[in-house]
Amino acid sequence: MTTHPATTPPRLSDRAVIPLRTLDPAAAPDDLEWLDDAIGDARIVAIGESAHYNREFFLLRHRVLRHLTERHGFGAYAMETGFTEGWRADAWVRGGEDRLDEVMAYGLTSLMGLWREMGAHLAWMRRHNGSAARPVGFYGIDLGGQNASVLPALDAVLAYLARADPDFRFDPALRETAAAAAATSAFGIPTALAAYAGLPAASKDALTAGLAGLAARMRGRRSEYVRRTTAEGFERALRSMHLALTLDSVVRDMVRGDQQSVLFNRDAEIADTVEWILQRQERIVLAAHNGHIQRQRAVLPGMDPVTPLGVHLADRLGEDYLIIGTTSGTGRMLNPDPVAFQSGTLFAPMRAPEPGSLDALMHASHDGPFATDLRRLSPADADAVRAATVQRAGLGEYYAPTSALDAYDLIVHLPEVTAATPDDAAIGCSPPEVREVF
Repeated sequence: MTTHPATTPPRLSDRAVIPLRTLDPAAAPDDLEWLDDAIGDARIVAIGESAHYNREFFLLRHRVLRHLTERHGFGAYAMETGFTEGWRADAWVRGGEDRLDEVMAYGLTSLMGLWREMGAHLAWMRRHNGSAARPVGFYGIDLGGQNASVLPALDAVLAYLARADPDFRFDPALRETAAAAAATSAFGIPTALAAYAGLPAASKDALTAGLAGLAARMRGRRSEYVRRTTAEGFERALRSMHLALTLDSVVRDMVRGDQQSVLFNRDAEIADTVEWILQRQERIVLAAHNGHIQRQRAVLPGMDPVTPLGVHLADRLGEDYLIIGTTSGTGRMLNPDPVAFQSGTLFAPMRAPEPGSLDALMHASHDGPFATDLRRLSPADADAVRAATVQRAGLGEYYAPTSALDAYDLIVHLPEVTAATPDDAAIGCSPPEVREVF
């Protein structure tokens, strides 16, 4: 019998590997000199994640923010969570009197706040701001309402108009229509979409027209409203209004099964929100899934390529936009089975990275966490990265086509990722369906 020697998996050279001593956000930053060298004058440093709710990605992003805030004066953390809801978290990290557990439950959307690692991140921001000459702000960038309900954004706009335009009366029937499809957590999304699908067409159309009319009224009366309130209060309400308009369109698309338009419209609106933040902050740390921040079109199962947030920002900002993508090896990640997820099995085991993937290349290159600068590779290392044509997308065992040299500037590899730690206090004050699942 003929035997064949085992094939050695491709790996990067040692000089391409920049080891990370720890992911502890409080640790000395001597192993982050690569980040100091890499960022240059970039105004946005985006840090990705392969999947949501992993402990190690929370720690990595916390450590990156802490370092860039303390060493380089970054003034904002912009995260893939609801914009309107995020103002509650921002008020708390700036010294507000709210309770942290309630901020975690309601100031972040899509279950993003229900983990101890995220709570520690917010707590550090508050401590930093207590003595810092330049505070760091928290911003949500996503549509809000669990990306299924316009109600939070609409209510924020109506609360603003109660001050800016007290004689205006928004048709209560339109708010009732919005409330009929409310989603108080990620677990409520299927019910909210089903409720919206069951609404009479005339009610849906009236809500869409009412939102458009409300946006037009706000734009037309900007000077009047600013005199009665503040310019920042107006701009914040108007951004929520824009998000409500886009989310209304997104929900319509989701209900009729047009997921591709959902992804195009959502990421374009997120890009506008990031640019809105950049008008207020000199430098931003942006935290979102790899699929959002990458500088190339994204491919999801069964769809043609779509344009993510990162393509919009790269087009607008050029070298002012720096992207740190991430890869992962083994461990546990968000459960791709929606039935299991909704019933409380939030995480599932990960298989070893698929041969030929970017994750497999990185996983074979070093035993611990490490970074690599894709812009400074040797020709042989660049060829190895170029040959890795797919990347784990955090959707079970789906691997998306990728060209890492085009999509990212740097990569951080985490050899093992685990489930983040649920925060009992935050879960305890969450909506009933969240408490039941956890």
